[in-house]
Amino acid sequence: MNDFLDLFISYLVVEKGLSDNTRSAYSRDLSRYLDFLEKAGRLKLSDVRSADIAAFMAVLQKLAIGARSRARCLSAIRMFHKFLMIENYTDSNPATIIEAPRTLHKLPQFLDGREVDALFAACVGERVEDMRDRAMLEILYATGLRVSELVNLKLREVNLDSGYLMTIGKGNKERLVPIGESARVHAAAYLEVERLKLDPLRQNKFFFLSRLGGSMSRQAFWNIIKKRALLAGIRKSISPHTLRHSFATHLLENGADLRSVQIMLGHADLASTQIYTHVTRERLKKLHQQIHPRG
Repeated sequence: MNDFLDLFISYLVVEKGLSDNTRSAYSRDLSRYLDFLEKAGRLKLSDVRSADIAAFMAVLQKLAIGARSRARCLSAIRMFHKFLMIENYTDSNPATIIEAPRTLHKLPQFLDGREVDALFAACVGERVEDMRDRAMLEILYATGLRVSELVNLKLREVNLDSGYLMTIGKGNKERLVPIGESARVHAAAYLEVERLKLDPLRQNKFFFLSRLGGSMSRQAFWNIIKKRALLAGIRKSISPHTLRHSFATHLLENGADLRSVQIMLGHADLASTQIYTHVTRERLKKLHQQIHPRG
């Protein structure tokens, strides 16, 4: 069945436009699934039953694989069998009746205003990297970009004069996001002075560059934000997504509507954005308990 897996992965690339990370995750999940089927003696598509998929999901649970990862795996299996039906390789989808694992919605961790200011202040210095890191953090907080969107941002996609940037998110969808004055100022300072030191011939198409003048990797920026958080004295665990969560939470706390935040985050489903309403409600509850005479 590995031949069918290769066809399916090609379908994800060409037709669905899924990100490299999602595609890799689906490939790993389905490889494990097909290995399970082979060991169970299910060597043909017609041999696979719903009970086989239920047994595979039970194995994942026994291996202490989290509910979210198991749900993603089931989603991949469903999509795989649906693809096989569309292409007329089989006439049924045995995964349709399998119930997805229930996942607990973990409230996203975010920084408060003082922590954001401290993180930016930790980028003060005379080096090229200091100006670049400040610009990257400002852009990330101002726009709510995903880390992959940030490091893949190209020069032609940023218009500092108008104060907007264009990014390509999940599903290969484009969206236009306002930058904001503070981020615009720091990005312009980096672009006009410091970036030229990294790319004097202007040959690199990416907006943010490594200290060697090449493109920035996701892992490199993870290290940057961890280092700056340590310098800022921020004790909580922090990642690039923490600033994305902070962006959404602070917008909603200051009166933004959910639909606008959804558009700026690039969420396909409003339900993905609604998690932030839980965050703001939790904060209101704590504030009420602390301040109200009968809280």
